Amino acid sequence: MYARRTWLLRLSVCLNVVVLLYACSYLATSRNGVDFVEETVSGRSLAALDTAQLPVSSAADATSRPPPNEPQPPLSAMASSGAGPSNATRKPNSGATVDPPASNPEHVTEREKTLSEVIKCYDRTSEPRMAQRGDFWVLYNYVRADRTFHCWESITYTTHADYTFLDNLKPLLERWRGPVSLSVHAPGTDFKPTLEAIRWARDCLSPLVAEYVTFHVFFSSRHIPKELPRSADASAKGLSDCNKPAPWVNVSAASLYKTRSRILYPVNVGRNAARESATTHYVLPSDIELYPSPGVIPDFLEMIRRQDKPLLRPNPKVFPLSIFELEKGATLPENKEQLVKMLKNGTAIPFHKKLCPGCHNVPKSKEWLAANITKGLHVFHIGKRIGYHVHWEPIFIGTHQDPLYDERLSWEGKSDKMPQGYALCVLDYEFQILDNAFLVHKPGIKVLKKDPQRAMFAAKTNALIKKVIFPELKVLYGVRKGCAV
Repeated sequence: MYARRTWLLRLSVCLNVVVLLYACSYLATSRNGVDFVEETVSGRSLAALDTAQLPVSSAADATSRPPPNEPQPPLSAMASSGAGPSNATRKPNSGATVDPPASNPEHVTEREKTLSEVIKCYDRTSEPRMAQRGDFWVLYNYVRADRTFHCWESITYTTHADYTFLDNLKPLLERWRGPVSLSVHAPGTDFKPTLEAIRWARDCLSPLVAEYVTFHVFFSSRHIPKELPRSADASAKGLSDCNKPAPWVNVSAASLYKTRSRILYPVNVGRNAARESATTHYVLPSDIELYPSPGVIPDFLEMIRRQDKPLLRPNPKVFPLSIFELEKGATLPENKEQLVKMLKNGTAIPFHKKLCPGCHNVPKSKEWLAANITKGLHVFHIGKRIGYHVHWEPIFIGTHQDPLYDERLSWEGKSDKMPQGYALCVLDYEFQILDNAFLVHKPGIKVLKKDPQRAMFAAKTNALIKKVIFPELKVLYGVRKGCAV
């Protein structure tokens, strides 16, 4: 009996020693329940180390495959120019060409991101449709551009006009070289010459028109044209006699149906219809007589792809372009260096300097002109619409998430961008001003002229904003110190 107890005691001691040795061994490789893995000398992250340990095909899949149950973005390489599809991309509804997977696992994990990975967006439809917009009918995508783009491949210049302004498309497109979404106001009998002007512009003005411009047509429900050709008929090519003058030549504003019927120009209906129809994530809502500096699209998209530090800030953001007027007959500047020379010799001035200097006075404008000119695009300064710039009316590259324009306001009544500006301010938007991009107005410096009728419309608009629109904005967006309409 005594021998048995002694044997059991010895066995218990041995078992305890084994358990203790096992525990010590575990603690040597673990702390607080978390296993440790020593990082490699190269300094790569643990995630990269795990991916590098996979087979080559698996490593490529780990970086390119979307999470389960989530929609997969378009598979395509970044466009070579940033302005349109490259040979490695596809057009929507066509066969896709996919880049082969990288054979080097380390290259896959450390490569630079492509635009399709940085810009999280989905392709939008450009199918023709007809819909009401308040008191207006809009023929969306009535005449479509021949070329299509993925949502991340370019920037859409969104604008508005009547048909007498379509001559601006040629200089605009020669500098922009990207998609344009254009709303054309065509009430009553203005519709027929508008359709002729669109066809003539596509057939005769420049091949860039048919390639890049999508036309939308809109008019009030009280001024519907007598006939409306279907969209497919409207977009037919080869119907124009290019030996004849353009339909807008020698057409005065006084002869338009709009003028004779005393219709106020619904500027914000045109702006919103064009912007909402853009198929790209980034948009530049502007006026058709404002021409951008060449190369904005590829330079801006490269900046977005790089994800410079200002772009990583949490606030919502837009990217204003400085605007200038040119002397009549002046040659359009090709770059900032030429623009600065024109400003020094007086053939260019800041936009609306003689009409409303505070409306387009960009923050740090003097420093912008004096700054060293660098290659590409970068954020020069982050401004706010407060203080001296409380009534600033910036034109900027933004997205579909930005507030729209109030469609109760007209061009004749002025202040048509002020409610949107207030919304941007209250939402604490950052205005990330671009260093080397700018807009120039069609040559011809504007001077202040007395217009009693427009002054009357402006007074009515100010009353509408003060008594109706501003109280609505305070309910919808709230208030923020320093923000004003």
